[in-house]
Amino acid sequence: MELLTEHHPVSGPAVYGFLRLFRSSRARQGALLASLAEYCRGHELQLSDVFTDRDASGPDSAAFAGLMDVLALPDVYGVLVPAMSHLGPKAMAAERGRRIEAAGSRLLLIRKPRAAHHSVHRSGLVRAEPPAAVR
Repeated sequence: MELLTEHHPVSGPAVYGFLRLFRSSRARQGALLASLAEYCRGHELQLSDVFTDRDASGPDSAAFAGLMDVLALPDVYGVLVPAMSHLGPKAMAAERGRRIEAAGSRLLLIRKPRAAHHSVHRSGLVRAEPPAAVR
């Protein structure tokens, strides 16, 4: 009798992590790396490597250039970041996101951007704003 597929070691789609870390403690770096690894375990992805941007050299930093180089390799599924802010300030992050997708890769965010129509109340619950009156 054959074992179920879940019992066979298989490698998931390959992803590369990207972190933008300036003046971050070792504990924070470790926590971010752990979050990338945990996300991959939970989504059956293979974290192939993590590129870390440690300086504010602009959109073409050495780390981002290295990331773009590996995206040209066959069988790369995407890029994993904790949040869009790890790609840089808003304009830079948007441009980098476009470049990642233009390379044929998916941009995966562990923490999705919050929707503008939600608010956080004192209870900590997130509630949608009531819809505007229909006329």
